[in-house]
Amino acid sequence: MSNRPAGHVACSTVRPNRETDRRAPIRTFLRTADGIPVDSVYDPGPVVYEAPPQAPDASPSPSSSSSRDVVFVVAHGFTGDADRPHVRRVAGVLRGYGAVVTFSFRGHGRSGGRSTVGDKEVLDLAAAVEWARGFHHARVVTVGFSMGGSVVLRHAALRPGTVDAVVSVSAPARWYYRGTAPMRRLHWLVTRPEGRLVSRYGLRTRIHHRDWDPVPLSPVEAVPRLAPTPLLLVHGDRDGYFPLDHPRMLAEAAGDHGELWVEPGMGHAEHAADDALVARIGDWAVSAAG
Repeated sequence: MSNRPAGHVACSTVRPNRETDRRAPIRTFLRTADGIPVDSVYDPGPVVYEAPPQAPDASPSPSSSSSRDVVFVVAHGFTGDADRPHVRRVAGVLRGYGAVVTFSFRGHGRSGGRSTVGDKEVLDLAAAVEWARGFHHARVVTVGFSMGGSVVLRHAALRPGTVDAVVSVSAPARWYYRGTAPMRRLHWLVTRPEGRLVSRYGLRTRIHHRDWDPVPLSPVEAVPRLAPTPLLLVHGDRDGYFPLDHPRMLAEAAGDHGELWVEPGMGHAEHAADDALVARIGDWAVSAAG
């Protein structure tokens, strides 16, 4: 892995303009600061030429001017990618609240490189956020799930001021957690040669064989650095990967600038986040990023 500093991102040659916002989705490869091609998709939000009049006490509708200048950048979980049905479903719901950028982390889907399970993935998200900014949207909201949830926290902490709100769903608070059976299986996939083979051919996820060096900033260490950027933490009370002490640690670290939703009956990440929850996230983000 490159040790080049995470500075400017060399993006694709696709140059967004105001007219592209009104066309079909755009798909391209972005190039990260360390040279990894990242498969990325831009879905325009609802085109509104004139916002309908509303009562003074009415909440903004998803198609009103309050959401037209918002772009959501969705960071999927481990073994996901931009084409997975659950990622497309989440993007479809959020598209009612603004434009949406989805992408595949390194080592996932059609992107290049190998997964570092949350470390160098910050560079992938940085490339996607910079691309999203180029579509003339005034506000950028990152929405991450599981591994992606940890990445959006670290990205906002390491690059203050680059996003306007952060939503982290089903994220861990600390590294190397092995307290549940699913996490023990994940560690086998990541740390064992035979596990990485299973991941490559069975899960379409290519994992780097090197250990972290240095160990990246943990999510719970990153959260205090987000202020004053609005932060929403979402976690299910039936999450089989990370029990409730993880979101509670994150919420405590966030203090007054963070909000925690503990969702009754919800499991883990994108698969467990139903359309109603994603819509509530969209509502929160449009309001918080204003």
